[in-house]
Amino acid sequence: MRKAVLFIAMSLDGYIADERGGVEWLDGHDPDTENIDAYSEFVQNADTVIMGWNTYHQIVTELSPLEWVYGNLTSYVITHRKLPPKDNIFFTDKDPAELITELKSRDGKNIWICGGASLVGQLADLIDEYQISVIPTILGKGKRLFDTVQDEVKLKLLSTRNYKGIVELVYSRR
Repeated sequence: MRKAVLFIAMSLDGYIADERGGVEWLDGHDPDTENIDAYSEFVQNADTVIMGWNTYHQIVTELSPLEWVYGNLTSYVITHRKLPPKDNIFFTDKDPAELITELKSRDGKNIWICGGASLVGQLADLIDEYQISVIPTILGKGKRLFDTVQDEVKLKLLSTRNYKGIVELVYSRR
C-alpha cells in the first residue's frame, strides 16, 4: 500500500517560512562539506505530490515561474478556486483527508505531502512517514509547521543523518 509522506524542511525553531512567507533561508552551511541531494533521493519513491494553494502559488510565481518543478509527478493542489487541470496538475476542493485515502487505495509510489502547514494540520493523522530536514537557522517568527495540528501524533524515529549542518529526521507513526 502507498504511504503518505511529509517531506519538508523547517528552521530549528519549527518554522517552514519566514513572516513574509519567504524560504530563502532554506540552506545549510559550509558548502565545502558533503552535499547530499535528499530531494532527488526522496522523489525516486514518489509519484504524487499534494500541496495547498499558497504553496502552489509561491512555486509558480516566485520559486520557479518558468517551469513546473514537479513535472514528473502527478500534482494535486487543494483549493476552492475552480481551475481546469493542466500539465498533470489537478486543482481540487476535495477534503484533503478523503483525497489521501482515495490515493492510498490506488496502485503507485508514495504520496508526497509538500505543504503548507494548514494542509499538514489536516492530514497529520494520515501521514505515514515524516521526513523533516532541520535547517541550522532560528527564524524567531513565521509560519510554524505544526501550528494547526489538533491532536497528539506519536512517532517512532527511523533514522537520522546530517550534512551541511542540516539534520534530517525520519519518523513513522507508532
